[in-house]
Formats: sequence, C-alpha cells, structure tokens
Amino acid sequence: MLRFAVFSEGQPAPSVDLTGAYLVGSDGVPLRADIEFRRGEIICRKRAAGPGGLVLLWPVPGCGRLLMETTRLPERDEPYNLHVELVRSRLMRISQKREDWGLFDYAGVESLSQKVNESRDLLIEALQSDRPAAAAGLADKALALSVDTSEQLSLFHAEVFLARRKQTGGFTRRLFGCDIDPRQTDEAYRRLLARAFDFAAIPFSWRQIEPREQEFNWKELDNWVEWLNKNRLPMRGAGLVNFAEQHVPDWLYIWEHDFETVRDLVYEHVRRVINRYGQHVKVWDVISGIHAAQNFSFNFEQLMELTRMATAITKQLAPRSVTIVDLVAPWGEYYARNQRTIPPMLYAEMAVQSGINFDAFGLQFHFGGASETSMARDLFQVSSMIDRFSSMGKPLHITAVGVPSGVPAAERALAAKAGYWHEDWSESTQSRWLRAFYEIALSKPFVDTVTWRDLCDNDRSPVPMGGLVRPDLNPKPAYNDLIALRNEILGNRVNEPAA
Repeated sequence: MLRFAVFSEGQPAPSVDLTGAYLVGSDGVPLRADIEFRRGEIICRKRAAGPGGLVLLWPVPGCGRLLMETTRLPERDEPYNLHVELVRSRLMRISQKREDWGLFDYAGVESLSQKVNESRDLLIEALQSDRPAAAAGLADKALALSVDTSEQLSLFHAEVFLARRKQTGGFTRRLFGCDIDPRQTDEAYRRLLARAFDFAAIPFSWRQIEPREQEFNWKELDNWVEWLNKNRLPMRGAGLVNFAEQHVPDWLYIWEHDFETVRDLVYEHVRRVINRYGQHVKVWDVISGIHAAQNFSFNFEQLMELTRMATAITKQLAPRSVTIVDLVAPWGEYYARNQRTIPPMLYAEMAVQSGINFDAFGLQFHFGGASETSMARDLFQVSSMIDRFSSMGKPLHITAVGVPSGVPAAERALAAKAGYWHEDWSESTQSRWLRAFYEIALSKPFVDTVTWRDLCDNDRSPVPMGGLVRPDLNPKPAYNDLIALRNEILGNRVNEPAA
C-alpha cells in the first residue's frame, strides 16, 4: 500500500479530487489499484508488486491544472509527502531530458539552468524540514518553478532543432493536415480547409459507411473525394479500422465473441474501402486505437492478428501507399481500468518486433475533453512522449491533435475535471498552445506530418470547441496563427482552391 499526505494552507487537506488518478509502475505502464482519499491522505492499494507512482490532476500555479506524476516509490507504512514527491519526479525527468537533449552546457540555456537549480534548492530545503506542512509549501513553490522551466526547456530545444530542420530542408512536401467533417458541404468550409492545409484527413468510419449490414452510404465520402481531387489537395484515409464505439456499426456486435467472423468482416470492409478509394488516397491510417478502444472480448494475440491482417491487405491492394498504425491515449491511462486493453508502448513495440508490414506510427493528442484520456498535460510531457518514438525505427505522424477554445456552458462541470493549460481554455490559449505544440512536434526529425483534429467546432469531436473556426465559419485566432506558422516553416504556401 502507498500513502501520500496532502496539505492545504499549512493543514491536512480536507479533500482531493481523484478524478482520473491512477498508478504507474517502474516501466511506465499503468497499474490497477484502488485509490481513495481519507483524513488528509491518498491511499493506494496496488494489485501488483513493485514500486509505483501516483498520477493525478494537480493545480500548478501559473502552469495550469495538469496531470502530475510522483517518483516510483516502494510500499511503506509511513505516508510520503505528495508535494515533495511530485517535484522530485519533475526534477529527475528534467535532468534526464537535459542530458538527452544535450542542454547541460548549451549556449543560451544558462537562465533556465539557474531556475532548475533554484527548484532543486527548494526541494532540498523541503526535504530537510521536520514539519510536513512546511515541506509541502516549499515543494509547491519548487513544482511551479520546475514545471514552468521544463516547458521553457522544451520550447528552447524545439527552437534550436526546428531551425536546423528548416536549414537542411528536412520537411516533407505535405506537412500540415486537418480532419474534415464529411457532413460539411458548405463551400466556405472547404475553402478554409484548402487555404490553410497541405492535405485533408478523411474519416472512413465503418459505422457511417455501413450503418446496416450490406447497406452502404458512400455519398458524402464520394462528394468530398471528388472535390479534393479537383482542388489538388492530397488525402489521408483516417480510422479505416477503429473499434471505438462511435465507429463500430451496431450490427457488428452480433459477433462480438466470434473473432474469426469479425476478422473476416474487417477484411471485407478494408478491401471494399480501398478498392473504391485507393487510387485517390495515398496514406492510410489502417488501424487506429485498437489497443485502447476494446469493445470486443478479443485477446492480445487476436488484436495483433487483426493489425497484421489489416496492414497486409492494405499493402496488397495499395502497394505504393503509406500505411500507418495509429496510437491513441499515448500515456495509456485506460489500461489502469480495463484489463482487456493493451498499453500503447507495448502494442507499438510488438507491432515492430513481430514483423508487421507497415510504414509509420501515428500518435494522437487530445486535451481538454471530457474523457480521462484527454486530461491536460504540460508541453514537457508531450515533448518527452514524442521522443519515445525516436527509437522505434519508423517515421511518426501526429494524426490528430486538438485543444478547446472554450468550454460549452453545459459541459463546464466536466471540463473543470479535465484540467487546463496555464489558464482556462479560451481562443487565445488555444492559439498559444497550438503554436507551441507544432514547434515542438516539427522540431523532431522523425515527425513527418501533424494533423489538427477539427477544422470547425462540431458535436462529434472528442474535444468540444476544438475547431479552428467557429460554427459560423469565422476563423479563430488559432486558424490565422497556424497559417502564419506554416508560412514561416514552408515559405509562403497559402493555397487558394480552384474555382
């Protein structure tokens, strides 16, 4: 059992919000555990042996309300000081990344190094204090300083390597993408898309294509493919196989315990879509989030077989296309609560090691939504997560990214539990976050493309108000800032669609 003492204003905290809290093991894989708050302490009863760390949504002054993580700790009778362990973990990870990034003695980083030292000195003072509440106060100051400094280090590193990548021409021709809403037929919407982006991601949702068995709905997709071809805007097929509830047709659940039948139906779905659109779509997200969205009772080996089969048939039917295995929820929070799922990094490693024939990984980042997998994290955590794919030997595509520009009135209670970055989500916050994220992602030489999740706010998105334009199709600041950033990186590339 792990226990963490929590303080507020010099006294044991009267309450702590544990929404979305979970434990992680020494390998970073979430652990199943029972977590409760009682009499000023968070009590964690692990269901696995070995050290564990607590991850929970935590207010960091000046930085936001963010998922923070403690160090990995052995079980003991005496409670740990949560505040101290949170800052100890962040400083340890800063030290690791400064070494990875070569920033210990890099010119221009001296002021940030001084802030790291100040945080460390505050932590040492906290560790030396014989009053837990006073130690917590010192640790809170150190945490705020270290989180802010770690984000600045991430942006400093991004600035250096983004400049190098620009100088060497290390970008693909089609770098900036956006998901489309197939229901949208407004010409103004389409012009906004064509003006700002290098390609469009078309969601090939099985539920929308075949709502009833052997009854197909191709009209919306055909209309979009025709328009994109006419306007010479390349296409990426998104979510070809996706077992999330909103993508699975209801009739498929008849065979939810019959793997062979589902496998055959998946095969036919992939074959049907690629035969229809393969000559137009050159990049396919063949299988998306199958490790996390598990609405069927399939085991690990069966999910890997589906991955192998889907990528193989795509390569067979569209041999010149780029095939992507797409990962969602990269920190794997879902695994702490659903034992039928697969931790994302384990799934990625097995896809590589088992010889599955695919070209690249996809990775999604959604923050500010109502689900536990979209709780806010800081940019240092984002940069570190992207770095984990540098050793996979495959290019990386950020296949969907989004944060909100506000919170719908009806969802404010849920949004409050999702956290925020620096300040409450707003159009200006969205715009600042977008630029920072893109600069970090595109500074990584193995990242080929970045796709924004929603062009326009819509009711199907996992991120409410996450579009770059409002429902009336007036651009938000983030839309114009993205165009400016695209021009900075690729030159004056603003497009005008064909008449």
